[in-house]
Amino acid sequence: PVPPMSEERRKEMTKLARNEAEGAKIAIRNLRRDANDSVKKLVKEKLASEDDQKRAETDVQKVTDRHIAEIDQLVAAKEQEIMAV
Repeated sequence: PVPPMSEERRKEMTKLARNEAEGAKIAIRNLRRDANDSVKKLVKEKLASEDDQKRAETDVQKVTDRHIAEIDQLVAAKEQEIMAV
């Protein structure tokens, strides 16, 4: 049998969950930067137009926003689960 967590330990666990979520958000932002750099490189090499660049950057931003929102939802749900007695 595992004893229930104390209030202090629950708060530590929610902090840990937030830190992990922030790490995931940073990783997503780094991927967005890499994708945008790749598109800019294609435009520079004349393999894509500037319109394609704008469209690709918009699509990448939408995907980034969607995944960050999903992370926020998951963290909020996990915090509620941890804080429930």
